[in-house]
This record gives sequence, structure tokens and C-alpha cells, in this order.
Amino acid sequence: MEAVGFEEYLAALLHAPRPRTGALAFYDHRVRRICTDQRLLFLPLDDHLCLRGDGLFESLACRERVIFALDDHLARLREGAEALCLEPPCSWDELRARIVDVARAAGRDDCGMRVLLGRGPGGFGIAPSECPVSSLYIIALESSPTRPEVLEKGLSAFASAIPPKQPYLARIKSNNYLPNVLMAREAAERGLDVAVAFDEQGRMCEAAIASVGIVDAGGSLVCPPPERILAGTSMRAALAAAQARGMTVLRRDITRNDIAHAREMLLFTSASLCLSLTSFDGAPVGDGRPGPVASRLREDVLRIMLSEGMSF
Repeated sequence: MEAVGFEEYLAALLHAPRPRTGALAFYDHRVRRICTDQRLLFLPLDDHLCLRGDGLFESLACRERVIFALDDHLARLREGAEALCLEPPCSWDELRARIVDVARAAGRDDCGMRVLLGRGPGGFGIAPSECPVSSLYIIALESSPTRPEVLEKGLSAFASAIPPKQPYLARIKSNNYLPNVLMAREAAERGLDVAVAFDEQGRMCEAAIASVGIVDAGGSLVCPPPERILAGTSMRAALAAAQARGMTVLRRDITRNDIAHAREMLLFTSASLCLSLTSFDGAPVGDGRPGPVASRLREDVLRIMLSEGMSF
């Protein structure tokens, strides 16, 4: 095959087939522009973000032109950046402003957001020193409301065969999501909705892209301790909302036996806030129907995030 130059390659690149991503607007800090044509949504092959998984990301939800928990997400991103000795290519204040700009450019009341902070383009080795400047990508995506049947029937869950990440990685929202990908594939192969990881001692950790908790037999809201799970922003909001309602809130180990005797099992996500897991390993959780705590917390967290979120 004959090699081609810039113009011919660029024309072929822009006409290359690709699946529709649902990207509404995006920002690449190298270009310092916001674009709304998803044909130009590209990542450099030498960015260690994709080459080595050396980077971080955050998923945010926007409802009614409000970005949920923006500062919580940025705080978690900053903690992860410190753990990876990774500095953004701009100030944190500018990064925050660009997220709002991209959300506004999307032109939708409701959308999803992805913020990716990477080691940056450089060499094809492994050393961070190969990358002189870090990378920053911000994408606004189409979002869909939670399907009515999910609210009416809940979701099915099971104990994953994929082990959870080690503590030093589990608490960082890194771009290395291969275990999560394997959990998602495992769920699809089994025809179930949610794979939940358990550690070597049989203690529940988290789902592929969400935090998990239970309402125990005594009516307390229980979530796993923070040592081996990501600090989920929606879970934290739900814990605060439950406490405000007078519920007992606990962070302790959860076993399969605890799930078998739980009143409810809950899934906390940025997009759907709080959903019911109505079966686990083929057995019903509680009475096998979405419970009242999931519904109340979903409403409470939505109200909190709309009132405290960043309007754009």
C-alpha cells in the first residue's frame, strides 16, 4: 500500500466509517476550541492515556441545565491526579470553566459529560517523562432517561468472577478499566444486568460502573467501607440524604449472607442516581420488587443535586 501525505490522509480520515458516539460537543486542550462535529473526535495514538491507561476520567450528569456535583467530581479528579503525579495542562479553575463551556455548547437541557485527564502525547514507551504536556479532553454526550421498566421492575445482579482492583487502584478513577470491561461482558454473557465484585474474604465491593449498598434487615442503609471502592459521588449524596431522613447510615463489610437478608439492594450511579437491584444470584432481594428506600433516595438526591449543582 502506498503512503500518502497530509491532505489525502486527512480526507480519508474524515470519511472513515465510525459508529455514532452521541457526542454533542467536545474540547481538546491542544486545540483550545470547542467543536460540535463528532467527525473530529480523535485521540492521539501516542497519548499515554490510551497507550498505557495512564490517566483519569470523570463521568458527570446534567439535568435541567444543571451539572450535578461538579466540585465533588473535580475534587476526586484532583485526588487521583495527585496519586498519579499528574498535573492538568491548565489551572483547575480553567478546567472547571471549560467543563461548563462544553456543557453549554451541547445545547441540551440534559446530557452526560466525560472529562479525561491524561499523561499526554509523547513516546511509545512507558515512562511518564516521555510526555512533556498532559492532555485534557471534555465531551458532552447525549443522555437517555432511565427506562420505565427499570424503575418498575429493578435490575438483576450477581457475584462477579472478576476480582476487584487492589486498594491503591480502586480508589482512583483511572482510565484503566479492563476489569470493569470484563465485568460488563460477564453480565452480557449471563443475560443479567449488573456484575458485583467481591474481595478475597467475600466482602462486597462495587459494580462495574456504580457503587452498591443495601438496606439491611434492621432498616439501616449500609455501604462498603472506602478502602477498596471508588468514592462514588452519587453514593455519598445518597448517604447524606438518608441520614437527613433519620435513617441509620453505616459503612461496613457486606457479605452474600447480608444481601440474602436485606430489605433492598441499591445501585448508585451518576446518571440514574439510585436504582433497585431486585435479584441477586438468582434469588429475590427482599420481596423481589423495587423498594421504598430506592425511590425516596432517588428523589432526594435529584432534589439535592438540582438545588446545589452548577447551572449553565
